[in-house]
Amino acid sequence: MCLAVPVQVVSIEGSEAEVEIGGVSRRVSIMLTPEVKVGDYVLLHTGYAINVIDEAEAQETLKLLEEMIALSDDA
Repeated sequence: MCLAVPVQVVSIEGSEAEVEIGGVSRRVSIMLTPEVKVGDYVLLHTGYAINVIDEAEAQETLKLLEEMIALSDDA
């Protein structure tokens, strides 16, 4: 099973973008999503933005991930 997480694009330079999640920034490849724009959310998998998603979907997924983390912390 693979996991992709939603991140927000902060800046774009050529075929790379700076993305942010939870206050952490990383440079990632956007070669698979050339249509991406600053402010968009993308699904990030192994350093590659693999799909552009809408903000509502990104926020819902991030909320579910936070809930999973909280449950694992309680265990």
